[in-house]
Amino acid sequence: MRFYRNIDDMTKEKPLTKNIRPDGPPCNLQEYVESGGYRGLRKALSDHDHEEVIDMVVRANLLGRGGAGFPAGKKWSLVPMGEDVPRPKYVVCNFDEMEPGSFKDRFLVEGDPHQLIEGMILAGYAIEAEVGYIFIRRDYVKAARILSKAIKEAYGKNYLGTNIMGQGFNYELHLHVSAGRYICGESSALLNALEGGRAIPRSRPPHMSTVGLWGKPTVVNNVETICNVPHIVANGPDWFRELSYTEEGGTKIYGASGRVKKPGAWELPMGTTLREILEEHAGGMKEGFKLRGALPGGASSEFVTLEQLDTKMDFASMKKVQSHLGTGTVIVLDNGNCPLGMVLSLQRYFSRESCGWCTPCREGLPWIVQMLEALEEGSGTAEDIEILLAHTKLLETGNTFCTLAPAAMFSLESALRHFRDDFEGHIRLKGCSYKRDKAKV
Repeated sequence: MRFYRNIDDMTKEKPLTKNIRPDGPPCNLQEYVESGGYRGLRKALSDHDHEEVIDMVVRANLLGRGGAGFPAGKKWSLVPMGEDVPRPKYVVCNFDEMEPGSFKDRFLVEGDPHQLIEGMILAGYAIEAEVGYIFIRRDYVKAARILSKAIKEAYGKNYLGTNIMGQGFNYELHLHVSAGRYICGESSALLNALEGGRAIPRSRPPHMSTVGLWGKPTVVNNVETICNVPHIVANGPDWFRELSYTEEGGTKIYGASGRVKKPGAWELPMGTTLREILEEHAGGMKEGFKLRGALPGGASSEFVTLEQLDTKMDFASMKKVQSHLGTGTVIVLDNGNCPLGMVLSLQRYFSRESCGWCTPCREGLPWIVQMLEALEEGSGTAEDIEILLAHTKLLETGNTFCTLAPAAMFSLESALRHFRDDFEGHIRLKGCSYKRDKAKV
């Protein structure tokens, strides 16, 4: 348990959520400025050149919060600089957030929209971009309305537009409401959708840093990643690194859903243990239920078990227990739910959301769903389990065009590794014992 001497100590350690009022209205421009907002932008424009801002993000060791954990500063440093590069350059914010179990980006934007806007402007300044796009899923109607209002406020006070703050920097920011689809979370598919085309991944090289949106240099980052940037620039990379329990800098928005007493999202130091998240912040399991395991990073992560609850929730530590931090939003598996049924639900989602561009994903995921349905209904065989295991290898990274299908295999492979008895039980009992127990009740 972390104790704070006063409210100032707490807000210093929770930079991302200090302005967010639970169940209250979003932080407006005046409130944001009074709390220190746009101080990082003012500091960058007056005291630092483009390379220095990138260097701050590099030294802060800000890893991408969208799931992959790629260093944001390194990504920015790959963008060509100078007068001779193609123009305009673009910064694109991925606000698709269709990962099952994830809701952290909506939480940030609906509570403090100017934090994202300032981060977008700073990212644009860092890579010498002229234009930014926030790509938001169509279902986020409230967030889109809040962002639209905040963008207008920023234009009205010259935080956006021409000659920002009188420093000669010009930057336009647009909100793009997408038609949706999970594949739009893949950055190159997002760019295709933003251009008005079919949302399918692009082959690489060339990489987006040189040939991105409309063939121009582009950086794509997740909402939470970009929201960290104003605080890094305003307070320095050393301050940001000290917020963390690990070498991976900053705080993290962790979440929990399922049969916990207090599902929700919390800003905590990067490296907070899974046990602390579930037992202290989520309040433990609901009465009558016991924890069996959890997907620590949303649907695209591997199950961890009770023996691994003390693992730190950071990118490096989760790899050591054969899982991924992903989005850091935990989906709980309790003793009242069937692991096979949970995996089947996820595989149906991934199968439906496949863009159909490559054969292993287009054909393989529906086949996996059929085999899981057979096991669920009681007509499966022991051979089906071996075929499922084989598919987790056949759909690995390198065998598909993007990482949608490989990520879909994480929950299946780990469920077979940790809960194989449950799968085999469906064969012995000719169906799901969990459903029968519920029917009796």
